[in-house]
Amino acid sequence: MSNLTYKARLFAADAHEAVGQVRKYTNQPYIVHPIEVAQIVRSVKHTEAMICAAYLHDVLEDTKVTENTLREEFGGEITELVLWLTDVSTKKDGPRAVRKVLDREHLAKAPAAAQTVKVADLISNSKTIVKFDPHFAVTYIEEKLALLDILTKADTGLRARGYEICRFAKGMLK
Repeated sequence: MSNLTYKARLFAADAHEAVGQVRKYTNQPYIVHPIEVAQIVRSVKHTEAMICAAYLHDVLEDTKVTENTLREEFGGEITELVLWLTDVSTKKDGPRAVRKVLDREHLAKAPAAAQTVKVADLISNSKTIVKFDPHFAVTYIEEKLALLDILTKADTGLRARGYEICRFAKGMLK
């Protein structure tokens, strides 16, 4: 692990811990999820910036970290990837279905690196949600299949794995 990726991992762990965030359903330290996302990204062609973004992908949404702080700590390339991975919708935008459309439209414009990290995030979250919340998983999996449809620049093998997981889950949840 490079010094920069190690720094990103520690930074994300500290940021999530500072707000008391834990994994829903399991109450594990939140960093377990970004670590899994980074491991998934490592399984395909990647850059150091992608691994850092995998660790940091939820810090702008879920912690008190600001874009300026992220830029100061990690520079422009990593911050831009994290911005692509951060939901643009807010509760004020309307019901969940409307917000998810806005977020998909944003991600459709994202570069390949960000889309690849997003697919890794989707894979990580899908397994947990299907296991622990099958009722919500019905909605969630449909949303993720729609998301995979627009992540056309993501790593093709990883995207295929995302489809496989979502389609299998959809079949299980019927």
